[in-house]
Amino acid sequence: MNMDRERQASRRHNRRLSCLLMGCATLAVVPAGAYAQETSEKASETDEEVYRLSPILVDSGVQPDDDANSVVAHELWVGGKVATSVLDTPASVSVITEKEIEERNAETVEEVLNYTPGIITDYYGTDDRNDYFLVRGFQASTYRDGMTLGSMRGVREEPYAFERVEVLKGANSTLFGPSDPGGSVNYVSKTPKFDSFGEGYIQGGSFEHREAGFDVGEPLNEDSTLALRLTGKIKDSEREYDYSRDDEKFLMGGLTWEPTIDTSLTVVADYLKRDSTPNSGGYPLDREYDRDLFFGEPGFNDHEVERGTVTAMLEHRLGDGLSLRANARYSDLTDDSGYVYLYDFPGRTGDVVSRYYFGEDSSAQEFIGNTMVQYDASIGPVDSSTLAGVEYRDASSSSSAFYGTTSSIDVSDPVYSGAPSGISPYREEDTDYVTKALFLQQNLSFYDRVIVTGGVRHDKLDLSSSGRDSGGAFDDSDDFSESSFRGALTYKVTDEVSTYISYVESVAPPQVGVAPERGEQYEAGVKYQPSEINALFSASVFDLTKKDITIAVVQNNGSIERELIGESRVRGFELEGKAEITDNLSVIGGYSYLDTEVIEAAPVNGVDVEGNEFASVPNHLASLRATYVVPGAGARGDLTFGAGARFVGSYYFNQQNDNGESDATVLFDASVGYNVTENVDLRLDVSNLLDNQHVVGSGTANYYNPGREIMATLRYSW
Repeated sequence: MNMDRERQASRRHNRRLSCLLMGCATLAVVPAGAYAQETSEKASETDEEVYRLSPILVDSGVQPDDDANSVVAHELWVGGKVATSVLDTPASVSVITEKEIEERNAETVEEVLNYTPGIITDYYGTDDRNDYFLVRGFQASTYRDGMTLGSMRGVREEPYAFERVEVLKGANSTLFGPSDPGGSVNYVSKTPKFDSFGEGYIQGGSFEHREAGFDVGEPLNEDSTLALRLTGKIKDSEREYDYSRDDEKFLMGGLTWEPTIDTSLTVVADYLKRDSTPNSGGYPLDREYDRDLFFGEPGFNDHEVERGTVTAMLEHRLGDGLSLRANARYSDLTDDSGYVYLYDFPGRTGDVVSRYYFGEDSSAQEFIGNTMVQYDASIGPVDSSTLAGVEYRDASSSSSAFYGTTSSIDVSDPVYSGAPSGISPYREEDTDYVTKALFLQQNLSFYDRVIVTGGVRHDKLDLSSSGRDSGGAFDDSDDFSESSFRGALTYKVTDEVSTYISYVESVAPPQVGVAPERGEQYEAGVKYQPSEINALFSASVFDLTKKDITIAVVQNNGSIERELIGESRVRGFELEGKAEITDNLSVIGGYSYLDTEVIEAAPVNGVDVEGNEFASVPNHLASLRATYVVPGAGARGDLTFGAGARFVGSYYFNQQNDNGESDATVLFDASVGYNVTENVDLRLDVSNLLDNQHVVGSGTANYYNPGREIMATLRYSW
């Protein structure tokens, strides 16, 4: 047996021993070059002992994932370390593969997620500073390769860096540590592969968009123990409003070393630089305005982001069911922004509208690392997987924030007055956030049908904060000791159908002097993976509660402060399906119903909000998209047609439910592609095909949904 064959068989063996742990969601980081499972018969090709584990691991119906060539994912790496079956994960899970991201030409994380049930995106319209999305009505925590992004979270991520994006819905601090209750969004980085591949593309379209990118990989030696991957893109573009820009440079390199079949080390380094405009300034409240109008200040509308990251992922199999994993990441970030926005009010007379300015200059450094030991064994009809680990995180940041009034503007005849003068920070702050954690997971599978999952995690958090606020100095510190639990029961009705019930908890990242928000979720679901076609269907019903909640509220003086509103709850259900019905036809779709309610709250801006629905969260969300390939004939290459529709129900603009509602709307997307040659593709993508315009957010100004965007892409691959 040659080295390549031994190595790949060992990978399959490692993952079978590991998958049971999450029942099926584990904790840590994607192992170097995460490869798909294969059948147990192939595993027997090795000289190593093969453990008999639950049907989660050896069910021949579990198909290997191929993110670049399929929209259907059967495996999950959301916990980070190992691949595991989505069918038997006791949670609602959505996976957006690399192929789906490319088919929909998703340029931002919001676009990646906007066909996923239970997720509302882009509710801030032309406020483009961050990736804005809510999962099941609440904020969601973000991770990269299973490790929290933490203080890096405010950066708009680059989807071209990812093999897939995974969403695990609901509270889950037991898996990931301090996190928001809506769920977890995990970005899985592209890592080296032990074969040659590559692509290069150029793209152009609406808003002076020009872009080029590449993704190439290659083994570096004859015995295939070393592999390299390079990924990058450069973009020169504007946004849909005047005096805007949306420029980006991104470069990522990965190196994987596998000296033996039992050891793998991957190091990934990436650099992201964005030079853009953060905000259109909003639009007046009195009527609908053209999207290309700009009511901010051209000389004070900048957002510059620069981030560097280095990640290392080590996996070593010790034998006899014992394995070790260690992962670490260091990130360094600068993030500076400033803009002017409208401060309008209903019933205004005349065309002159007041304006405020806001901005923040910040820098952050963060180190996070974890080490885990896993032991897998079988005793009679019982399969066991135990994982114990430690995690350490140290994040520090410095920031200065400023806001104030500036010159008004005549919205019927805008004349710009230049950047505000005499700007000084109202708050300057240095923070340090240290987390030390211990966690334990235990899964037991009985008779290949019943899977019991349990987990506990304890986090010790030390926080310090010093600086000046409105002229007064402060120097504060706090510490928290928080535990979270999870439990689930999965029953495999057949090899194609699994059901589950689960209970999970979350503890949101706290602030100095403020108790952390806590969440808990009860959920039941069923999943169906037919053997006849490549497909996965799921349905779930849930009850998610968050306590000790604070929200951002615009004050009468234009400032934004956080206010306690007590306890809130979301109840609902979700349906999702992804299927490759034939070799030429694939369909994705989903629906979610969200019943939101503020259970207990103090007044917000003097308004009683108890019994109100959440802001920006519709009761109904639905989406459907189909892609059909017309095979080539003679000299003609394949033709690919795609069409999609997204329904977003009406929702309130604020927590008081007193400043209006959005219009329920359906947005259409379309695409057409042509294989010029075997290796060359030309495609045209159109989002918001009918150029629908409506208000998605409203406060001191209105913000509209993105307008129609047309993009052409020429891609060469090998």
